[in-house]
Amino acid sequence: MPKFTDTIVVRVRAGKGGPGAVSFRREKYIPRGGPDGGDGGEGGDVYFQADGGYHNLSHLFKDRVYSAEKGKQGMGQNKHGRDGEDLVVKVPPGTQLIDRESDEVVGDLLEEGEQILVASGGIGGKGNSHFKSSTYQAPRFAQPGMPGDEKELVLNLKLIADVGLVGLPNAGKSTLLSSVTNAKPKVADYPFTTLIPNLGVVPRENGTYYKIADIPGIVEGAHRGHGLGLSFLQHIERVRVILYCIEITERDPKYTLSLLQSELETYNPALLSRPNMILLTKSDLVDDEDIREMDEKMKDHEVLPISSVSGDNIEKLLHLIELLLEKTGAS
Repeated sequence: MPKFTDTIVVRVRAGKGGPGAVSFRREKYIPRGGPDGGDGGEGGDVYFQADGGYHNLSHLFKDRVYSAEKGKQGMGQNKHGRDGEDLVVKVPPGTQLIDRESDEVVGDLLEEGEQILVASGGIGGKGNSHFKSSTYQAPRFAQPGMPGDEKELVLNLKLIADVGLVGLPNAGKSTLLSSVTNAKPKVADYPFTTLIPNLGVVPRENGTYYKIADIPGIVEGAHRGHGLGLSFLQHIERVRVILYCIEITERDPKYTLSLLQSELETYNPALLSRPNMILLTKSDLVDDEDIREMDEKMKDHEVLPISSVSGDNIEKLLHLIELLLEKTGAS
């Protein structure tokens, strides 16, 4: 399985401009032909482009330097050197580009096909034909090409999803994702089965769809690097709706909810203002009396018991998600 990479540092180099040419007109019946050296071509630019064919940054892991082509040298007869080809580096939608030196956000590629210029190619040098004057008839020099931009960029991927699943390890998030979307995450009965964020698509009756992200299990202190740490909390930042997944057999579900909310708030307080639902997962493991007891424990909150295995309340859940998305203006 390829390595999942959501943060990486790369160096980009735009192409250097081509040098101008030193050349003189040489024709049989014109013994004193003047300078005719052409200009050098411009160096290629470096662009980054959002491409939905990529889901993380692992394809950039091997090559850390991305260089556009240099401009070609000018030629005699005032021929312009060829411009260097631009380089387009493709990344998944949701990739943020940060200048490593200044910490400035260079761009945020959100939409499929969106493109941003990150390094401009150098200007080509002028050929010697530009330097002829009444007092200097035969200049024997030309300009070198100018260097292109070069910089280090931090690429930071934040998944773009409409709905985010948040819960403790082994809370049933992956099973829920696999039951309502086309995603096939790894599922097992032990903590931290999900080691990378998973993304699934839910088709709608009107032909559109929305995306659900399964975020690796949160533990107390995740924002300080405990458990799997905060690196995956960034993937919850762009979601419109948050589903808190709490296993129905939890002894203290209110504490679990407060823990999850506290970790999100510490990472980004704005997350708590997102539309949300509280799901009591794995309801197939208990009987009706246990469900009533859990409802009583959570009487201050609206909760929905669900079972991804038996399908209990899954259709209702999908309907409620649609209503929450409508609140956010998502269509």
